Amino acid sequence: MSLILFAFVVRVRDGLPLSASTDFEHNRELQERKQQLRTISKALARFPDRGTIKGRELNIYFVSSEGVSYMTVCHCSLPVAKAFCFLEDLRWEFTASFKSTVVALAARPYPFLEFDGTIQKLKQHYNQSGGPALEVTLAEVQEDLRLHPPQVINWEEVELTNGTANGHMEQSPGSGQNGRLQQVTAAGILSLVLNIVCASLNIIRGVHLIEYTFQDDYEGIWNVAAFLVAFVCCLLQCHLYLFHSSLKKPKSFTLLSAIVLCNLYLLGLRNPWQLIFHASVASLSTFLILTRKLQDRTNDCGV
Repeated sequence: MSLILFAFVVRVRDGLPLSASTDFEHNRELQERKQQLRTISKALARFPDRGTIKGRELNIYFVSSEGVSYMTVCHCSLPVAKAFCFLEDLRWEFTASFKSTVVALAARPYPFLEFDGTIQKLKQHYNQSGGPALEVTLAEVQEDLRLHPPQVINWEEVELTNGTANGHMEQSPGSGQNGRLQQVTAAGILSLVLNIVCASLNIIRGVHLIEYTFQDDYEGIWNVAAFLVAFVCCLLQCHLYLFHSSLKKPKSFTLLSAIVLCNLYLLGLRNPWQLIFHASVASLSTFLILTRKLQDRTNDCGV
């Protein structure tokens, strides 16, 4: 079984693909990781020089040096030190073949197709021999990783770094990429309808209470505020479910807490069953907000 499945060389400043290995594997997770490589490559300037992104069975490793990043997709059973040893060998081969000025002036994707063969040979060597020919090199990489471990990056950090808004990934100049949230489910539609019902009940009660508040010298102003805050929170929950947002988890829990607290404050104006209904709807919406993820893109993104 091949442990190193794919290798990718890109320019750090703009994510321009410079060279890549030929792909003979067609499993779904590999295609997902290759798509993620393209997304990561657009944000390399914001990440450390060495990093790891872990998957179910396949991990992504990358090393950036002198304006070029060397990236690979490897099986999780491959030791981390060997993955980074492969990247170091790849870096050495690339810098020995191309000057930095040539790399900086490259204007079209994959300008160094002749290097693809070198990547294939190096990848084949590692897959067949299980590692580099010189164990001293592996020992040096292991010691370097012990002293300076690579940063483990969460995939959501990559999405947030690239920027997400309105249910789509923010497009980088010339990238032509975006990411959509998963389709709205039947449970999602139900939660939206129930949230709208709760919002309507809150605004109706709040508006009616305003009239009595003016008559009673503003004694019930905090009840009005509680109804209006709960109304706004219900609408924000709908928005948070429909559109992707950064810091989704803290926002959703803040809205849930605000709705529950407002309804507890209104205990004298609502019976316990009404309070349970409003809290249950808010809890369902929070759960669906947190479980609605970005879609997996099926296109290969040119990798």
